[in-house]
Amino acid sequence: MQVSVYNAEGTVVGQIDLDESVFGVPMNESLVHQAMVRQQANARVGLANTKTRSEVSGSTRKLYKQKHTGRARSGDLRSPLRRHGGITFGPRPRSYRQGMPKKMRRLAIRCLLSGKITDGELKIIDSLQMSGPKTKEMVNILKVLGVDRSALIAISSPDANVVRSADNINRTKVVQAQLLNVVDLLSHKNLIMTADAVRVVEKLWGTGQVAVV
Repeated sequence: MQVSVYNAEGTVVGQIDLDESVFGVPMNESLVHQAMVRQQANARVGLANTKTRSEVSGSTRKLYKQKHTGRARSGDLRSPLRRHGGITFGPRPRSYRQGMPKKMRRLAIRCLLSGKITDGELKIIDSLQMSGPKTKEMVNILKVLGVDRSALIAISSPDANVVRSADNINRTKVVQAQLLNVVDLLSHKNLIMTADAVRVVEKLWGTGQVAVV
């Protein structure tokens, strides 16, 4: 599979061969949904906590005798039925973590990358280098590439200037190629990758050998 490679001015400067095992996978919506739910669940902290009747402060003595008062029988002040009493079935610290086989996680990412190609939402740029934080320059690059909605920019290695150039652009995020994930790919309509980032992705999740033309 060949797609066009653009430069920072939006001009086509060549073609790049993409690994079919990464960018040519049929969409599996149920698998992608499962991977998304797993990632969101694993991000939950699960530290919410309420006190039961054994943990709240207060006397444990019986308030009044059981019978012959004409009132409903009652225990101590810590009863959940009373103000400042314990909480019944309240949240307790827990782990929301979900497991998922590695092959399924990788397939979900390949499905989304393939979907970006099919929908015409993937743009590959030859390189993305900046001498400093330049928001206006990043805006111009997105404009010439035809990106008018949210964008996820994947680079091959950490670059503080690129990250800071995109920080102030609404609905735009920069990530390293090896950190691409299901939630980010679903949350951004357009995906922009450098040629080097494509090779990183293919090395991580692909099986074939390809080269830049």
